[in-house]
Amino acid sequence: MGKLYFHYSTMNAGKSTMLLQAAYNYLERGMLVYLLTAKLDQRAGDAKIASRIGLSMDAQTFEAETNIYDQLSEAYSKDGDDKAPFACVFVDEAQFLSKEQVWQLARFVDEYNVPVMCYGLRVDFRGELFPGSSTLLALADELREATMVVRRAEDGTAAKE
Repeated sequence: MGKLYFHYSTMNAGKSTMLLQAAYNYLERGMLVYLLTAKLDQRAGDAKIASRIGLSMDAQTFEAETNIYDQLSEAYSKDGDDKAPFACVFVDEAQFLSKEQVWQLARFVDEYNVPVMCYGLRVDFRGELFPGSSTLLALADELREATMVVRRAEDGTAAKE
């Protein structure tokens, strides 16, 4: 059953790492996923979701004017299409979604019965909600606060002990 999920936290809490691990779990079981990230986030390069511990995957991007419902609908296979259907949508940097784009994601969940997992910040540096996060907090079927924080060793690698 499709649901809209919002995994939120503060900076440096490992959201992208959790997203990539969840996406990998789907892929490992032979299911396709659709990865989506904000075009303006170029830290890992264009159309990439990456974690600070070195994991990365290619993704599609969205901008302020993107109609995400249309983007997902066009990519999703319907009966008779030659495309394979994806089992889950993962959205990184969800705080950059507009209110309208969150509603588009909710519509996609309802009409296609595909879960959408959004990962992002809840508030900005002033403690104010991002518009996308605010709408996700209102509409998401499930909310999960990410509490993992990566600790770095002196050489910059992720500390494992």
